[in-house]
Amino acid sequence: MPYRALLCAAYLKKGVDFMRNVKAVKVGNCVLDGNHIYIQSMLNVRSDDIEGSVKQAVELEKAGCEIVRAAIPDMEAVRLIPAIKEAVNIPLVADIHFDYRLAIEAAAAGVDKIRINPGNIGGLDRVKAVVDACRVRNLPIRIGVNSGSLEKELLAKYGSPTPEALVESALNHAALLERFDFDDIVISIKSSDVNRMLASYRLAAEKCSYPLHLGVTEAGTERMGLIKSAIGIGSLLCDGIGETIRVSLTDEPVKEIAAAKDILKCIGKRKGVTIVSCPTCGRTRIDLIGTAKKVEAALADSEKDITVAVMGCVVNGPGEAREADIGIAGGDGCAVIFKKDGTQRKIKEEEIVSELLAEVEKL
Repeated sequence: MPYRALLCAAYLKKGVDFMRNVKAVKVGNCVLDGNHIYIQSMLNVRSDDIEGSVKQAVELEKAGCEIVRAAIPDMEAVRLIPAIKEAVNIPLVADIHFDYRLAIEAAAAGVDKIRINPGNIGGLDRVKAVVDACRVRNLPIRIGVNSGSLEKELLAKYGSPTPEALVESALNHAALLERFDFDDIVISIKSSDVNRMLASYRLAAEKCSYPLHLGVTEAGTERMGLIKSAIGIGSLLCDGIGETIRVSLTDEPVKEIAAAKDILKCIGKRKGVTIVSCPTCGRTRIDLIGTAKKVEAALADSEKDITVAVMGCVVNGPGEAREADIGIAGGDGCAVIFKKDGTQRKIKEEEIVSELLAEVEKL
């Protein structure tokens, strides 16, 4: 079935009430069981720059990253692991490709999870060696399938990286680990095509109970990457699919964290301030755009679980934004601060931001 048809079928069959019975997998101090959606990112500093990598890992943790991944392309890069582990309190994932010895050394160095595809590292003896290294340390293994690097046999079988091909690839990798009674497995099935990504994860959710790491790979620069990720990740989370997420951007990784937080807030999976603001119209007599941006920036890191409305006029103010906990409605060179309890007071335009923030602080 074409992936677009599969996508529609999944919607019709499962709808928004679809809930998975997820096998709990522990990554450091994080338990991937669906009760909490963990935000993940990846270092983009050169792997031979230990100081820069540690600095970026600390910045990511401070921004709200809950699991961080680092590329380990060679033995020299293994030195990153103890340095990062000493600097942060969040789990560290070692990203390994092809060389099973790197996975073994990374496990010994203290990493919290190994990202490797067992089908790409050689014979079963090598797979067993990696499994043994992880089992003795209670480390999970994440299998990462990407539509751009699908096995030739599956491309020949399906003709293209269809959702069926991607899921079969992931489950084939998992089967290699299961041969050695290893099931602390996390799976990701990524594509830069949002429809294919959605259909692949939905199919995987039907076929296995392993935790799923969500993301749209190669999503692009900030503008398009945010759009693709919000649609792809947000849609799956609304369906009850996904235990960890990464918003992949061709940009600074801290921007990935902010975007992930916003996605989770929008679907009620994370607390924080929600800003409601109107697009303005000819009735607006204040600088609503500038005001909304200032309020949003000031409350970006607030953990208050409230909705703040910044509205251009009385039409969109206490009326349409009545469900907000607090807000302002613009007038002619002035505004009205209104609260959910019905109280209101008039303020000058130049006082809008300071007065609104002061009232928010009281909540």
